[in-house]
Amino acid sequence: MKHIKYLLLFAILIGFTACSDDDSNTNDDVALPELTAGSVDFSSYVALGASFSAGFTDSALFEASQINSFPNILSQQFAKIGGGDFTQPLMNDNIGGIALGGTQLPGSTLEPRLVFGGSAPVPLSTVIGPITSTTDLAINNLKGPFNNMGVPGAKSFHLLFDGYGNIANLVSKTANPYFIRMASSATATMLGDAMAKNPTFFTLSEIGGNDVLGYALSGGDDTDAITPNAGAVGVGFDATFNYLISTLTSGGAKGVITNVPNITDLPHFTTVPYNPVQLDATTAAQLNASFATYNEGLQNVLDGINAGVIPSQAAPNFNQDEVNKRKINFSAGNNAVLILDESLSDLTGINSRLTNMRQATSDDLLILSASTFIGTLAVPGNAQTVNGVAVPLADKWVLTPNEQATIKEATDAYNATIESVANANTNVALVDLNSILKQLASTGIPFDDYTMNAKLVTGGAISLDGIHLTARGYAFMANKFLEAIDAAFGSNFIASGNVAKAGDYPTNYSPLLQ
Repeated sequence: MKHIKYLLLFAILIGFTACSDDDSNTNDDVALPELTAGSVDFSSYVALGASFSAGFTDSALFEASQINSFPNILSQQFAKIGGGDFTQPLMNDNIGGIALGGTQLPGSTLEPRLVFGGSAPVPLSTVIGPITSTTDLAINNLKGPFNNMGVPGAKSFHLLFDGYGNIANLVSKTANPYFIRMASSATATMLGDAMAKNPTFFTLSEIGGNDVLGYALSGGDDTDAITPNAGAVGVGFDATFNYLISTLTSGGAKGVITNVPNITDLPHFTTVPYNPVQLDATTAAQLNASFATYNEGLQNVLDGINAGVIPSQAAPNFNQDEVNKRKINFSAGNNAVLILDESLSDLTGINSRLTNMRQATSDDLLILSASTFIGTLAVPGNAQTVNGVAVPLADKWVLTPNEQATIKEATDAYNATIESVANANTNVALVDLNSILKQLASTGIPFDDYTMNAKLVTGGAISLDGIHLTARGYAFMANKFLEAIDAAFGSNFIASGNVAKAGDYPTNYSPLLQ
């Protein structure tokens, strides 16, 4: 069978921008009011958060992306009205990724950035040749604290862990390379370093996002569990988030927080179709013949249970609907991939060949990297072992409806905590990232002369990794923070025109930027 490649064809893009021909909505003839700070002291602004705060984009952190981080964009506006210096732990290059002693650290978020390869996102190395990051933990670490305390990959409880920046903990995977290079000491915490800057204003962004993202990126296979909402400080999200806010506001600082987007709306989970397998009639017939015994076995088990030959307790929830759901059937044209689904009744104790597999439906979400795996051979050289066709995709490649519900349940619980904190504290304003992402994924959002949406590559808002924002997306996010500050604390950034402009920020970075 022909190897199935990326599955997605993208149009040739000019500048990778999603734009409209509408006239500019600015009016240079209207006199704007003078900028005022309202009740906020911006002299010491600290941004505490994870990937979004850091400026992570295209599956990497690099100098240009940090310069275009939303906290740095905000600091440029704050500088007009008393804001102090805003320091960031800048990476050593625009390659992205982190090395240790000249050896590239493994992991998709620690390797050089993605670029557009003409039809799909590809690693930078495929365009410019082999590369190793020059940001090296062994030779060019920085020493914090910094004003931008955004650490890619940080979960809520990581902000309080005093070993998160200790290089000795790399072996046990309890340290974060990005925090190692910026922590003030090996025993520093993210929150502690943030508080060392004596913040008068803060942003706390996307806390809770990584607490569910790891589970989602692993297809809900439980190798990266969701943080429980209940539990003690440093364990459960609710107590941890409340502690973070009480600490950040303890000196009278005002701040803006965000809720957690429903991450399954991101293109990392919505781009790969559930039915990318294209077959001719002959191949479909051959596959159906190979699965005939499997389909008959499902029906035989149910008939045996109904006849009392097989004890009903062996598969108490197994019924005709599940039989129909699990039967494999291919036809000429596009076909759904074959997946494993742990929510199905376990029949292997009755018949060891009846594994928990079925064909995907439109309710299933395939993660972005599945696009390069579907169609490969489970056994090299054996054309009868095509992944996703003859061999089911493992749990890590797919989010089933049950797994999506688990993510939503946790996200809703986190957001309830975040909203209650914002409602209870007059020094805290809220930016609704969840609603923003939903709008991006549905109708799109106008930003100056552009209309951004959540499509991979072409949408303008989401970067090439399908999760993090583009520079233009971060600029839009910065403006939403400014709106929240105006509404809660009486400033007038929006009315005075002191905002980020879409045209000043790109939606992609050239492979030549190194």
